[in-house]
Order: sequence, then structure tokens, then C-alpha cells
Amino acid sequence: MKANTFDQQFDENNSVIAELDLTQAKRTMLDQKRVNVDFPTWMIESLDREASKLGVTRQSIIKVWLAERLEKTAHSQVTSPR
Repeated sequence: MKANTFDQQFDENNSVIAELDLTQAKRTMLDQKRVNVDFPTWMIESLDREASKLGVTRQSIIKVWLAERLEKTAHSQVTSPR
């Protein structure tokens, strides 16, 4: 399929999935990398309590909270006057 036909099909909300080779597809910026972090016991206990309240794992709550903080920091850097 030529690019202009592909674009037209996409623009018309027709499925173009059959035309794509997804065997090599990657989600950019979502690769995983393992890190080790040491936390004080009180922090682990607090994390576990909060995770239990939300019904998620400790790892999940750490990821969500870090992502929220990083997004907030990035947003404040963009919007703050220099």
C-alpha cells in the first residue's frame, strides 16, 4: 500500500493494522531498567500501608508517585518565568 493510500485510509478511520508489521514495534521511552533503592524501614512500612489501601503493590505505588512528581517538576519548569 502506498503512503498516500495508507494516510487516506487512516484519516477515514479505517483500520490500517493489517498493513503494519508489528513484529518489530516498540513503545518508546517505556523500556524497563532495574534499579536498586534502599529505603528506611519506616518508609517501607508507610509505602506498604498506602499500597494496601489502594490495592496495589509497593512497586506500583512507588512508580506512580515518582511519575507524578517528575511530571509536576517538568511542568513547573516549563511554566515558571525565567
